[in-house]
Amino acid sequence: MKKSETLSNRLIRKLGIAFFFLVVLMGTSYILISVYFTNKHFEERSQKLNAQLANHLIEEKFNGDSPFLEDGTVNKPLFGDLMHDMMAVNRGIEVYLLDSLGAVLYSVVLKHDDPADPVQYVDLNPIEEFIACSGDRYILGDDPRNREQKKIFSSAKFENQGRTGYIYIVLAGQELDNVASSLLSDYFMKLGIGASVLTMVFALGLGLTSFWFLTKNLRSVIQTVRRFREGDLDIRIEEPERTDLSVLATNFNEMADTISRNMEEIKSVDVLRRELIANVSHDLRTPLSIIHGYVETLQMKKEQLDESEKDKYLDIIKGSSEKLSKLVAQLFEYSKLEADQVKPLKEPFSITDLAMDLVAKYQLLASEKSIKINVNADNNTPLVFADISLVERVIQNLLDNALKFSPENGKVSLEISSNEKDVEVAVTDSGPGISENDQSYIFDRYRQTRKSSKSDGVGLGLAIVKKIMELHNTTIKVISEPNQGSTFQFHLPSYSPSH
Repeated sequence: MKKSETLSNRLIRKLGIAFFFLVVLMGTSYILISVYFTNKHFEERSQKLNAQLANHLIEEKFNGDSPFLEDGTVNKPLFGDLMHDMMAVNRGIEVYLLDSLGAVLYSVVLKHDDPADPVQYVDLNPIEEFIACSGDRYILGDDPRNREQKKIFSSAKFENQGRTGYIYIVLAGQELDNVASSLLSDYFMKLGIGASVLTMVFALGLGLTSFWFLTKNLRSVIQTVRRFREGDLDIRIEEPERTDLSVLATNFNEMADTISRNMEEIKSVDVLRRELIANVSHDLRTPLSIIHGYVETLQMKKEQLDESEKDKYLDIIKGSSEKLSKLVAQLFEYSKLEADQVKPLKEPFSITDLAMDLVAKYQLLASEKSIKINVNADNNTPLVFADISLVERVIQNLLDNALKFSPENGKVSLEISSNEKDVEVAVTDSGPGISENDQSYIFDRYRQTRKSSKSDGVGLGLAIVKKIMELHNTTIKVISEPNQGSTFQFHLPSYSPSH
């Protein structure tokens, strides 16, 4: 219980840490996005508000005075007074005089005393685009003081004394950048603290609620697993396909079914094991007792017994030892089949020829009880594809079984028929038959019917037959009614070149 609680707490802790970092990431992203779009909004608003500033400057200042002197140089006193007046009103703006190619002719924020300084140029494409749309669109232009940055601007084209040029006003100059940068950290701190506190409070409530709902099915699964571990083998997760953890729930139910089924099989095997011990103990004890008794008799009375009695006792000892040897061989054979140590070596062969050979070997044993064995087979029976030695063992066990239960002057028949896909083999006896209740378990290991319980063996013959059929991916079935004999049928695949 402590272990499952630890696992649950560990998972919740990991989810909590992941959620915390997610909240921090979202909060940081929110702040950065807010600052970015706020800045863009401020720039767009400022640009539209001052879109016509350059036009107003040209209209007011260039009507009476010329931006150029008679020698063609820039009228610096005019521009000096003009730019200082405008920049005194708004320290964030910078005014530039450009020629028709975009070269900066004059600005009070630039030094023009050193002739070695290169001429600054401003890209005219944004300026032409701005003039074409009359400042209705958000457009960024070059910053002559920092070519790596783009700034909002206002611009207008002028013509004077046969010369053309542009008034280019940067609306967010370096002075504004310096002030903005000093305020930005404070703005970030205030926004960050406010957003973080609000986000944390909101996330805490949302997180706890989410964890409760998200782990509801997980807690149910853990509780079910705990009850299953404590011995409630019938417990299952209800409607597993409708839960949030459908794959886990379905797999647990299937695993629980498998474990329960295996435990039932283990219990059944334990019952069968006890029956085996009882049956084997009885069947081993009987021939051993007979052997021991007659050997002891021969030792004690060897001088009193004539040769015919000695031979009779030795025959009994021999029969009991053969019975004992057969029992041990059956146990050994079934144990190998049960442990999957036998692999069928399949090959094509004639099932009819095999049946004929086996029936010939059993004729002598059948004649002792005056039982007649018949073989009925189609003339065109195809070859079968199977392990010939294992199939021989199946027919032997079925013939042993048939002869054992058929009465004297009885009849045993072995019929072979075929269709397009397989060959059917049926062994029929004229014995007492098998009740419907007994038919359900006659192929189980170590199980015998009431009528066969007094016969030789511990019921391994039919169990061996069933196991061999399973190795050939086929089955065997019994058709029987009381006092009507029994028929055992199995099928083997016909041989084709594709095998």
